[in-house]
Amino acid sequence: MSHAKDKLWSKDFIIMSIINFIILVIFYLLMVTIASFAVKEYHASTSQAGLVTGIYIIGTLIGRLGTGRVINQFGRKRVLIIGLILFVITMSLYFIHAGITVLLLCRFVNGIAVGIASTATGTIVAQILPQSRKGEGIGYYSMSATLGTAVGPFIGILMSQHTTYNVIFSLCMLLGVICLAISFMAKVPPVPEAPESKGVQKGFSISQYLEPKAIPVAIITVFIAFGYAGILSFINFFAKERDLVAASSFFFFVYAVAILVTRPFTGRLMDTKGANFVMYPCFVLFALGLLLLSTAHSSVILLVSGAMIGAGYGNLSSTAQAIAVKLTPPHRMGLATSTYFIALDGGLGVGPYLLGYLIPLLGYGKLYVSLGIFIFITIAFYFVLHGRKDHLILEKSAV
Repeated sequence: MSHAKDKLWSKDFIIMSIINFIILVIFYLLMVTIASFAVKEYHASTSQAGLVTGIYIIGTLIGRLGTGRVINQFGRKRVLIIGLILFVITMSLYFIHAGITVLLLCRFVNGIAVGIASTATGTIVAQILPQSRKGEGIGYYSMSATLGTAVGPFIGILMSQHTTYNVIFSLCMLLGVICLAISFMAKVPPVPEAPESKGVQKGFSISQYLEPKAIPVAIITVFIAFGYAGILSFINFFAKERDLVAASSFFFFVYAVAILVTRPFTGRLMDTKGANFVMYPCFVLFALGLLLLSTAHSSVILLVSGAMIGAGYGNLSSTAQAIAVKLTPPHRMGLATSTYFIALDGGLGVGPYLLGYLIPLLGYGKLYVSLGIFIFITIAFYFVLHGRKDHLILEKSAV
């Protein structure tokens, strides 16, 4: 095997990782600030504020669905640039203060742009990585997303305390322009010809929008994202209830550090030993982290649970993405990537809405206990949907 051919850290890989990181910083920065903006600026009700947050993810889902379908026809780099141009244009709409309806529309189209751009970066990365190091490469690439999920809320909470919303929107717009500028520097190789491209498929088929081979692992992704949505949306409220606000601002920092430390090993383990070797321990870590979080009355317990959730959920999500891509032929990688992200966004988007109904009944502590039990149950689903045949992928990629 030629290791020159198996190079991981190419210029294009680094560019795509940076773009993905910045997009997700903006995504999560706005996620933690936009509800309070809607309440302060437009006196929105709680349910309206929730809709302002959630409609963004609906837009993202629509963007992903469309992109997975057309990315090979239009060209992967062209789709990325179109998505980033649309992103910068739609960011400018945040400055138009013309009522809650305009804000909802702005969030929706901004979400579509994010769906297009992030599906394109994920597809390009899956294409340029060598087959023998796909798990490791996607592990590193998705580290950019994970860091975005930690840095975004951290900057958002900090800025909302010390500056105006227009400064927040200006920063997001500037970051979008930087992404667009560096996207022109990437070289993307042409897409391999699809075996069936000679006979164009007519009529509607689910496989035009989703990759059937990626659906089993996408179902698992919905479940784990649902579990994580309970943290993303309610950790600040939980921390206030337990008088741990100071420590909670470091929760996502510890979470990110745990991923940075573990991710280099888990990607390599997946490539050499198979996904099960990573998935089962990480399910247990994630579930135990949620159970520990429910007991947190001190900063130390809160931050230890953050590290466990980072090592657990952070590696579950990247390994699930690598499974989706490894199961799929090269010309369907765009659809596999968008199928995975649709599932991830679906879990993160629906989670806060459904869990919001449980909080008045359970309280935050019992909510995290319930989610911990739910993640333990998900292990059985994983075994049925993928785990029992994981060795077949390992054998295939070893050939």
